[in-house]
Amino acid sequence: MKKNPAISDLLKVMAKLRSPTGCPWDREQDHMTLRFHAVEEVYELIDSIEAGDDHEMAEELGDLLLQVVFHCQLASERGVFDFEKVARSITDKLIRRHPHVFGKTKVKDVDEVWANWEKIKRAEKHGTKHERASALDGIPKHLPALLRAEKLVKKARKAKILSDKAPVAKSVSRKKKELAEQLFAIAQFAQEQGWSAEELLRGEIRKREREFRRKEKQSQG
Repeated sequence: MKKNPAISDLLKVMAKLRSPTGCPWDREQDHMTLRFHAVEEVYELIDSIEAGDDHEMAEELGDLLLQVVFHCQLASERGVFDFEKVARSITDKLIRRHPHVFGKTKVKDVDEVWANWEKIKRAEKHGTKHERASALDGIPKHLPALLRAEKLVKKARKAKILSDKAPVAKSVSRKKKELAEQLFAIAQFAQEQGWSAEELLRGEIRKREREFRRKEKQSQG
């Protein structure tokens, strides 16, 4: 693959920073010390997108790319993979999971695209240590609690473990504005009691996930 000069320069700079004559801070980092830096960069990118600031967006995308390059450099030093392998892997995956674009598969709507995507993904992981035995697998455990709850509910509904209609307390309106106010009030009340709304929700998610997995196993016989 012919390398883009800008990418080549970035890879060289990262290798220099990690070299014996490079930066002391960069040299002492590893995958674990960097793991939450990527999370922070993603949130900063989201801020720039919501602000409609193209200049900041380009800068934040660069910061996020740095995290990818940094991890690739660390992995290269360990002899396990490099940037080339990462780029090739995602390119091959995109081609493989879009047979309606790069192959002869016909689809009629987005739902069919997603169904094919999931089918191909399951086939890719089948028989490997990454195989997902449960329809609830694959939700990152470090997602913010509310986002993780939404992902869990979505997967549970798709797997028919949870009904399409969730019970809603009479005191909670379905209207977006009133629901937002309720969510904020819950966070405020938890803080006033010295509790963490985030941790409370994480605990509830763990309990619900156990229930969903139990129902899933029962339905499978």
